[in-house]
Amino acid sequence: MSTAHVNLPRAGGRTTHELSAVAAIAQRDVIKLIRDRPRLAVNLAFPILLIAGLGSVLQSTVGQSTGVDAVTLAFTGVLAATLFQSAAAGMISIVEDRENDFSRELFVAPVSRLTLVTGKIMGETAVALGQGVCVVAFAVAFGVRMNAGQLARMVPVGLACCLLGGAFGLATIAALPNQRSAMQIFQFLIIPQYVLGGVLVPLHSLPRYLDVLARAMPLQYAVDLNRAAFYLGRPAYGSVVTTAPLLDVVVIGGLFTLLLTVGAVVFDHRERAR
Repeated sequence: MSTAHVNLPRAGGRTTHELSAVAAIAQRDVIKLIRDRPRLAVNLAFPILLIAGLGSVLQSTVGQSTGVDAVTLAFTGVLAATLFQSAAAGMISIVEDRENDFSRELFVAPVSRLTLVTGKIMGETAVALGQGVCVVAFAVAFGVRMNAGQLARMVPVGLACCLLGGAFGLATIAALPNQRSAMQIFQFLIIPQYVLGGVLVPLHSLPRYLDVLARAMPLQYAVDLNRAAFYLGRPAYGSVVTTAPLLDVVVIGGLFTLLLTVGAVVFDHRERAR
C-alpha cells in the first residue's frame, strides 16, 4: 500500500509535465500567428469572400428554388471548412520546424511523441477557433441570423472540425520533405474537399462514383455536422443535412483517432530517419 501511495504523485507529476508541454507548444503556434499578420489576413479574407460573394450569387439560384437563404447556408459550410482548413494548413509548420532544426530540439525534450503532435494540433486548433470567431462576427454583420442555442451547439462542432483538420494535416504533411512540397500537395488534397464536401450547397442525388468520392472526404462530415447543429429544429433541416449527425460524430471521432495515430507514427519515423 505504501508503494502505491508513493507512485501516485509521480504519475500525477508526469501527467502535469506532459500537459505543460502541450500548452507550451500550443502557445508557440498562437504567438506565431499573431506575428504573422499576412497569413491571418489571407485566412480571414477567403471565407469572407465565399460567404459574401458566392453566397450572394447562389441566392438567386439555390435560394429561390429551395427557399433556404443561400448566404446562411454558405456560412454554415464555410465556417466548418475554415476551421478544418486552418488547423490542417497550420500543420505545415511541422515541415518548417524540421527545416530550421527546431523539431530536433523538441525531439530531445523528455516528453512523448504523442504529446509533441498533440501540442501542435491544440495550438493550430486555438488559432483556427480565433479565426472562426471572426467569421461568425462577419456573418452576423452581413445579415446571418442565429440565436444563442445555435451558437452553443456549433461550439463543440467547431472544436471537432479543428481537431479533425489538425489530425488530417499531421497525417498528410508529416512525411513531406519541405514546405514547397507540403503547400502544393496540401492544396491538391484540400480543393477537392471544398468541391465534394458540400461547403456551399448540400450535395444530393450525386452519381454513384461521385457519391463514393464525397463520402471519402473528411471535410464533408464536418460540414454536415455543423449544418445539423445550426438548422436543428428548423424546417430546412431535412433539405440541408445529408447524413445522420450520429454517423457524422462516429466518423469524425474514428478519423481523428486514425489520422492522429498515423501522423504521430510518421512524424516519429521521419525525425528518427534524419
